[in-house]
Amino acid sequence: MRIVFMGTPDFAVPCLQAVLDAGHEVCGVFTQPDKPKGRGYTLTPPPVKELAMQYGLPVYQPSSLRTGEAFEIIKELAPELIAVVAYGKILPKEILELPPLGCVNVHGSLLPKYRGAAPIQWAVLNGDAVTGVTTMYMAEGMDTGDILLTEETEIPPDETSGELFDRLKDMGARLLVRTIEGLAAHELTPKPQNESEATHAPMLSKELSMIDWNATAQEVHNKVRGLFPWPVALTTFNGKRMKVLKTAVDMEQNGQPGKAFSNKGEFWVYCGKGAVQLLEIQPENGKRMAGKAYLLGHPLDETSTLG
Repeated sequence: MRIVFMGTPDFAVPCLQAVLDAGHEVCGVFTQPDKPKGRGYTLTPPPVKELAMQYGLPVYQPSSLRTGEAFEIIKELAPELIAVVAYGKILPKEILELPPLGCVNVHGSLLPKYRGAAPIQWAVLNGDAVTGVTTMYMAEGMDTGDILLTEETEIPPDETSGELFDRLKDMGARLLVRTIEGLAAHELTPKPQNESEATHAPMLSKELSMIDWNATAQEVHNKVRGLFPWPVALTTFNGKRMKVLKTAVDMEQNGQPGKAFSNKGEFWVYCGKGAVQLLEIQPENGKRMAGKAYLLGHPLDETSTLG
């Protein structure tokens, strides 16, 4: 099948690779413009562009899809289908209607749950036990199109957003290829989303990072793993910020929320209900380390409190 692929970050790379491996003709790749990165602000291509260049594919990086130029390019490319994976731009109606088999999107949740920019992270933040990926026809609304295929997966209780991200991007790649094959064979029946079940997953920000020790231990644990690897959970200790990178939960231990204590040399903190063990932390201006190692140089006393 002749396909235009639209995508930008790491999440989209396995999808492009899978489409190529399946033998489809990728006639053009649309991705976001190169961005300055690092201390030297060196212009760096998006991950999808890097893969496209390895295969010698035509790459287009318009700053907008609404000028008409992108429409003319895609019209000239004459794709049968447009595959969109974390592209980062809204497709105008004239582009959505251009390919005969439509525009198909891969989304990192079981729609209509978690429409928006950060579905994977919010599934972990909310302590969900199950999530998945969805392929859908694109519509003018945000993640509102008819569902084509879904695939579910369980979320282990200690899995981080980063770990789930890596699993779902590979699941999404397999599901995209299945979707393309199903559409080509006219075997898929689109299913409208139930609007009453829709939830929103807004983009993450550093404002979410600070831990509230009045929350339950499970909620704190979900926050720590949901915000890893970015923007990471934060607390304060002895007047300085501390990143909390990995935790464990004990719902049976209870005490004053925020009070730190040592149990067999391990670093623990009471929550509103239960307690969490700080398995890995990073002190302000320090390196990442085990909570147990941190206590060797920073012994606790009766006044030791976080937050």
